[in-house]
Amino acid sequence: MGTVIRIALPLTMWLAAFSAVYGLNGWLCTTAISAATGRTMVVAAVLLTIAMQAGLIWWLRRSDWAVPGPALRHVALTLGVVALIGTVWTLVPGLMLSRCM
Repeated sequence: MGTVIRIALPLTMWLAAFSAVYGLNGWLCTTAISAATGRTMVVAAVLLTIAMQAGLIWWLRRSDWAVPGPALRHVALTLGVVALIGTVWTLVPGLMLSRCM
């Protein structure tokens, strides 16, 4: 079971972060929070997400958390890198757009 968690965790974290950041953006569009405060909250959420994904890669590389067997470890680390790239690819463009249309 631990191997399945190690393999599924990176993309699950990306999915949760993607949903949370875009949900935050939608929530900010419906509230009376100022644009500067809302932008700061979204930027903080994106940076926190990128830091969490990078920390997960570091955590997966540690010997006490490493997947038994080189093939499964490679899969887990590859998915961690893919999730980090996916995080940057999907969340950073949202910072460049207008908060609410």
